Parts: sequence; C-alpha cells; structure tokens
Amino acid sequence: MNANPPLGVLFHWLGGLAAASFYVPYRGVKRWPWEIYWLTGGIFSWLIAPWFIASLRTNDLLGVLHAAPMPVIVWPIVFGMLWGFGGLTYGLTMRYLGLSLGMAVVLGLCTVFGTLIPPIFQGDFAAKLLDTPSGNIVLLGLGVTMAGIIVVALAGARKDAALSPKQKAAAVAEFDFRKGIAVAVFSGIMSSCFAFGLAAGEPIKVLSAAAGTGPLWTGLPILCLVMFGGLITNALWCAWLIVKNRSAGAWIGRGEAGAAPAPLLANFLLSAVAGTVWYFQFFFYTMGESQMGRFGFSSWTLHMASIIIFGTLWGFAFREWKDAAPRLRLMVWSGVGLLVLATIVIGYGNSLAA
Repeated sequence: MNANPPLGVLFHWLGGLAAASFYVPYRGVKRWPWEIYWLTGGIFSWLIAPWFIASLRTNDLLGVLHAAPMPVIVWPIVFGMLWGFGGLTYGLTMRYLGLSLGMAVVLGLCTVFGTLIPPIFQGDFAAKLLDTPSGNIVLLGLGVTMAGIIVVALAGARKDAALSPKQKAAAVAEFDFRKGIAVAVFSGIMSSCFAFGLAAGEPIKVLSAAAGTGPLWTGLPILCLVMFGGLITNALWCAWLIVKNRSAGAWIGRGEAGAAPAPLLANFLLSAVAGTVWYFQFFFYTMGESQMGRFGFSSWTLHMASIIIFGTLWGFAFREWKDAAPRLRLMVWSGVGLLVLATIVIGYGNSLAA
C-alpha cells in the first residue's frame, strides 16, 4: 500500500483526540485514591487493550513475536519502562497544572526529543531533513510546531501569574505551578522514550507483514511490548503507594472510617474507559505512521501537536481559562492556530516525498 500522508494526518488527529481526552473520565471517579484509579485504568491501557486489539487485527501475533530477535523484544520493553515514568508523572502534571498548560509543557519537550533523536541516532538526519526540499518543509513544520507550543505555554504561564490562588484552585483543584513544571519537564523527557521503543521494534513490522498482516496494523505487536514496559513501571509505583497508603481496600469499597462508600461500578467503568481511550492514541498513531512515507518519524510531531490542540479545547471546556484576560485567550488560540498550520505543513512535506 502506498503512503497517504493526508490520511496519516487524520489518524494522528484521532490519536491526539484520544490522548487529550483520556483523563476526562478520571475526573468522574469518586473517593478512590490516585494510585487505585490510575492502576485500574492502566491495566486496560497497557495490558488488556494492546493484546486484545493486536490479536484481532494481526496475523499470528505470538508467532511473530517469537520469531523476532531477543534485542528487538527487549529494547521496546526497556524504552517502555522509561516511558512509563513519563506516563506516571503525566497524570501528576494534569493534577498540578491542568490540561492546557500541563500538556503544552510536557508535550513540547516530548516533541523535540521524540522527533529528532531517532533520525540522529540512525544517522540519516541530514539525508532526510537537510538535503531534500520535502525534508526542508518537514523541518519547517517542526519549527512551526515548537513556536505553537511555546505560545501556548507562555499563555498558560501568564494566566497563572495573573490569577489569585482562589481562582487557580477553582480552575485546577491541586494547582501548584512550581511543582507542576518540575514534574512536567521530567515527564516530557521520559515520555519521548515511547518513540524510541517504536523505532527499536521496527523489525517486528517486517515479520508481521510477512505473516500476512495489513500495512495499517503491523505496528500493533510493537505496542504490546512498549506498553508492557509501561505497565511494569506504573504497577510497581502504584503497588508501593497502595502499601504505603493502605489503600487496596478501595477496590472493594473500603474507605476511611465515616466516609461515604465509593461508587464501585461507576469507578471501575470510568477507569476502564479512561485506560482504553489512552491506548487508542497509540492505536491511531501506528496507523498514521504507516501512511507518512519516508518521514515516518515526523508522526511524533503530528501526534504531539494534535494532543495539545485537543487538550487546549478541553481546557476551555472545563473553564480553566474563564478568568484569564481576553488577550491571553487570544494568545493561546494563536498557539493552537500555529499547531494546526504545522500539521498541514508537515503533511504537505510528507506528501512530496510519498
């Protein structure tokens, strides 16, 4: 199947919508500590959904993974574990900074590392980006992406400086700018390891295609490995918190003495939906990447940009910007406009090389 960059951009937008939306169901979870609902949703994100979907859409999943060389199996898991630290702190970033500002800072760093390091590591950065007109256009799109991210982040920082503590708490209950920025920087750097994990598992795509899997789905077995690595990291951290806080009883409705019982069915369903939606960002990511031709690494930029676009929309929907000055709301929309432009530029650059 020939590359189809416009279709790839659409898939990346669907993935961005899923990534920006996954935390919304968690807002409805009641009287469960963070480690309980994060691990509950994570079991769907990192274990159930990847293996279930891959088993449906690929041929001979276990046979393909068994045929892959050991390093091709191990490295995606290792990078997945590192990515797990980013995903773990990503949730904390949303708690401390809110959807708009949190996503801008995390994904800005994630964009730079996740997009540029793979071609640099593979030794074809110049050949892909510097030596061809299509590569120059893609590089221009990366620059526009970073400009958009900076504008959105600056708007968020200025909004923070202008609001009173009471207004900040009304928009984001646990708002803490300094703590949130520190967590976001760490999360952004570690989250980029997901792109490295996908790159390390590239040979699996060839094996999956040889087994008869269609081009749109050959990346799904790699997701099983990378996300299993993420499960290891997150499960260990959540298990430590569960032991420390003695919170395991929350799964069966036990809470603090005198506290109202948690709505278990609703909490389980909301966590399952959140976790499954989280997985679908990468489901659509692999589909989009399959359509981007020789500049497949630019998929990471498109993915990050679309997450920020939809994350900002959610931020406005939840009235995180209701007390911000009109000029700041205009500023953040200008940043979103730059990100939309960047996706068009990158898609055009990919189409020239298709």
